[in-house]
Amino acid sequence: MNFVRARVALLCAAVPLVAIPLSLTGCSGKTESPAPTPAAAPATLAAASAAATPAPAATAAPAAPSAGPTSVSTIQAQNKELNVTLKATGTVVPLNVVDVRTQMNSLIKVVHFKEGQFVKAGQPLFTLDARTEEANVAKALAQLAKDNAALADARRQHERARQLFAQNFISQGAVDTAQAAVDAAAANVSADQAAIDAAKVALSYSRIVAPVSGRAGAVNVFPGSAVQVNVTTLVTITQLDPIGIQFNIPQRNLSDALAALKGGAGVKATLADGGGSFAGRLQFVDNAVDAASGTVKAKAVFANKDYKLWPGAFAEVQQTVSTIADAVVIPFASIVQGARGSVVYVVEDGKAVMKPIKVVYSERGEAAVTGIKAGDAVVQEGKQNVRPNMPVVERAKP
Repeated sequence: MNFVRARVALLCAAVPLVAIPLSLTGCSGKTESPAPTPAAAPATLAAASAAATPAPAATAAPAAPSAGPTSVSTIQAQNKELNVTLKATGTVVPLNVVDVRTQMNSLIKVVHFKEGQFVKAGQPLFTLDARTEEANVAKALAQLAKDNAALADARRQHERARQLFAQNFISQGAVDTAQAAVDAAAANVSADQAAIDAAKVALSYSRIVAPVSGRAGAVNVFPGSAVQVNVTTLVTITQLDPIGIQFNIPQRNLSDALAALKGGAGVKATLADGGGSFAGRLQFVDNAVDAASGTVKAKAVFANKDYKLWPGAFAEVQQTVSTIADAVVIPFASIVQGARGSVVYVVEDGKAVMKPIKVVYSERGEAAVTGIKAGDAVVQEGKQNVRPNMPVVERAKP
């Protein structure tokens, strides 16, 4: 009997759980009432009921209400003249830099200035030992005096020969010989004069003067120093007034720069850190384009009486090379840069209309463009929220 009950217990364990609510008999020999449904199972029963009951037809959700017009601020495109200005970083350069050297081998006798001093053209700088040159001048003068005496004697002999020839005491050949002696003596006098001039030139080399006006640099020699011809640099003089600023012009603006050069266009230079602004004029445009940078070298000249422009300093250079007449100008901030180029949104009949444009020139937050006309209401603020043909409403301007 126990064996049979064990078999029945195993069979009851194998019955699926869905059969639990049914009345079970034979397992324990007693009749059990159905187990009450747990209160925590309504979700399971509901899911089972939903699975058993066919789903009603799906109904479309109500559409969300459409958003109102996008709020934007606009600005009218203006028609005005716009100056095309080139901007570059330039370097202050002197117009003249002279390395003063000696033209004779000698010793420094006197230094007439101090290093760092401003000197004027023709001002004495150095005096060299010139005793040898002074002796050469004296020697040439003595030779001239000797040859002048010989010339005077030759002229007297020629005059006497003419008188004797008139009295038929000598032949014409003797007169001609006397004339040749006069010509030779005159040539010697001319040679002596040239020798004196050459000696005076050599003597002048002993007095070295400033070739240009400017600021003297460091003095490299002192009294008693030996100097050699075109080897020893005595001092370097840099011209500071006027002075130049060298900068580069892009190749695309070369024609404008050449036109400005011909017309004597003005150039403005500004030093960094509040160093001041200076007005000058364009003086030079190079004759070749640098293949590496695609630019052309240019130079402008500035008055520098206060010596505020110093060689080697950097300066911001601005030059107006041309003027765009009747340009359509809008704020550069209103332009939208896209994959297909530059566009703007123009408000027409309460909608934002996208219009492609081309930027001709931009400066100081303004841009001269083509593709729109003066008076168009261009979206400036809120353009990031605008799409083509989207309704927009303009904000009240303060």
